[in-house]
Amino acid sequence: MNIQWYPGHMTKTRRMIEADIKLVDAVAEIVDARCPEASRNPILDELIRDKPRVIILNKSDYADENATKDWKSFYEGKGAAVLICDCRSGKGVNYFVPLLKKKLSHIIEKRRARGMTGLSLRVMVVGIPNVGKSSFINRMANSRKVKVADKPGVTRGKQWVTIDKEIELLDTPGILWHKFDDPDVAKKLAFTGAVKDEVMDSVELALEFISLHPDALKERFNAKTLEEIAINRKMLASGGVPDIERAAIALIDEFRAGKLGRITLEQPL
Repeated sequence: MNIQWYPGHMTKTRRMIEADIKLVDAVAEIVDARCPEASRNPILDELIRDKPRVIILNKSDYADENATKDWKSFYEGKGAAVLICDCRSGKGVNYFVPLLKKKLSHIIEKRRARGMTGLSLRVMVVGIPNVGKSSFINRMANSRKVKVADKPGVTRGKQWVTIDKEIELLDTPGILWHKFDDPDVAKKLAFTGAVKDEVMDSVELALEFISLHPDALKERFNAKTLEEIAINRKMLASGGVPDIERAAIALIDEFRAGKLGRITLEQPL
């Protein structure tokens, strides 16, 4: 699966992060709990450098619970603070502030010792498209201050969002690297919707998913193939021919919505 997707605003976002990283005390990196490593942009490590980091395993309600715990331990072993949450339901989001303050306790103590009271902790929120950055910020701010949509490439400009007197979040557009050398990474990001559907072949994508997770179709669709999904859902083209393209779109959409059960696409090494 050859995916090339690097809109012009992605270059602008990279430059924005490079310029603004010095303005923040920490970085909150949001990833998809179903494929945490695939949904981390390797460019971000270069841009963030040694800034304290909180990795947020979002969409955890869609992922296998045991696998998510393993990923949490994996990233903690690399020195990051880790939050498991689901921004749509709000589950786990309230733990972000205490986790952040614990991670930045050395900065808080240093400021207190210097009499620098009233300064907010500033946190840059980063991640690839469609991992839930805007949903996370909205949950934290308890309002719809940031545009949210279930598709990649919505946030196009930076904006500061004040959470309380102590914390400010800097929202940034999602940044996706310019090409995928690893076809497995490309598949996982296509499955979860991090890449625009317009650049994908929906049937090819659905067939890839079926080959990797054949059991996921049985309970939801009572089917093993796209043809059977189309027949069972009465998705028929002219002449009564099964409409496999509609079936493919339905399969991927329902996976993304968590309707096929808790599925994690990769495990920590």
